[in-house]
Amino acid sequence: MPTIVFHSPKLTDAQKKEAIQRFTEAGSAVTGIDEKNFVVYLEEKDPGNVGVGGEVLKDLLQRQ
Repeated sequence: MPTIVFHSPKLTDAQKKEAIQRFTEAGSAVTGIDEKNFVVYLEEKDPGNVGVGGEVLKDLLQRQ
């Protein structure tokens, strides 16, 4: 089974539903594999546990 893993900040239930639908559709369109075979994992990450460019993402977001 093809698997898609998406790391993201906290998502609403509506965003999760849309992300799963769109990732599944895109994966199927690119590969030609039936949508029913796709598995999508949404992994929500706390910005305090993510680094971007050598800095903690939470700090970067606070400066914006």
